[in-house]
Amino acid sequence: MPLSLNSALDDLGLSGIRRFSSLAAQTPGCVSLALGEPCEETPPNVRARVGEDLDRGLTHYPPNNGFAWLREAICAWEAERGVRLSPDSVIVTDGATEALFCAITALLNPGDEVIVPTPAFLLYGSLVRLARGVPVALDTTASDFQIDPQALARSVTPRTKAIVVTSPNNPTGCVLGRRSMDAVAEAARTRGLYVICDDVYGELCYEPGHRRFPALYPELADRTVVANSLSKPWAMTGWRLGWVGAGERVAAAMAKVHQYAVSSVPAFLQHAAVEALATNTAPMRASYQARRDLTTEALARMGLPTVTPRGAFYAFPSIEGLGLASGEFCERAIREAGVALVPGACFGGEGHVRLSYAADEGTLATGLERLAGFVGALRG
Repeated sequence: MPLSLNSALDDLGLSGIRRFSSLAAQTPGCVSLALGEPCEETPPNVRARVGEDLDRGLTHYPPNNGFAWLREAICAWEAERGVRLSPDSVIVTDGATEALFCAITALLNPGDEVIVPTPAFLLYGSLVRLARGVPVALDTTASDFQIDPQALARSVTPRTKAIVVTSPNNPTGCVLGRRSMDAVAEAARTRGLYVICDDVYGELCYEPGHRRFPALYPELADRTVVANSLSKPWAMTGWRLGWVGAGERVAAAMAKVHQYAVSSVPAFLQHAAVEALATNTAPMRASYQARRDLTTEALARMGLPTVTPRGAFYAFPSIEGLGLASGEFCERAIREAGVALVPGACFGGEGHVRLSYAADEGTLATGLERLAGFVGALRG
């Protein structure tokens, strides 16, 4: 009889996003609009700092939580956006994925529930299960992907420990309005809940005056966890650099998880992170907004209803009128049209598909043209 393994892994599958990206890669000539990865290269000034630090011999162990000067730079950058963090309560992480892993592992006890507004990135539910918690989906499709206060209130139970907030959102590109944010803040305040903010797309919001949850409700700082990353706004997905910040007590618990999970982020990447934080993201944001407009106009011509993305680089059109489940739709789109998307079912949003417009404009235009032909053929 084989030896047992961790049963928390039993219900976890491999990423559906990666599966469809892999299927696209195995299909000659397929245009992939599946991965949420910028087509741009990391800015040259950021890349240059790594070479400088390697030449200087910055190759030894750094402090577990990151060099003090990087944590100070992160806090200064966050303060400019209205988010107050202490350098002693910030941990430099291996991307936002590790940041969220540290947060969820530090917060949850077995059986604790975490409310996840869906559609949502599949990572949240998986990390909650790994921590022996229970993810509770809060469906937002009926409210244009906003959080309905009454629906949220009904989702809270005596076992609820935290709520996840992602705005702009992956996969919908939607930005939570003040009514949604107020509902989360009220639940956190009155029911004693933590709020886990995945702010990785915060710099890619097209809404003027956009303010993130921790900036709107500083009085909830003791129960707010802020996860962020350099991956998307600075095209640094392969660098695996991010951070997580919280109040002193929570940060101390997360630091333990971080220390035993990865020890630290490589020393010679940390000056590059400071350089990135000083690099303007407005050109990248403007480029994505232009590609957003190209995408939504094309989807409208196809007759695919789409809630207009206000940030990130995803569109989440409805395919409910086409008579196919999202998985079958995406498999056939690859085989028959040579264009790859991700099924909405991967995000808890069946009846939709996710399209990433992070590709360059030429690739995006080709993919949209192929998608239009595929949709047209389905309609006959």
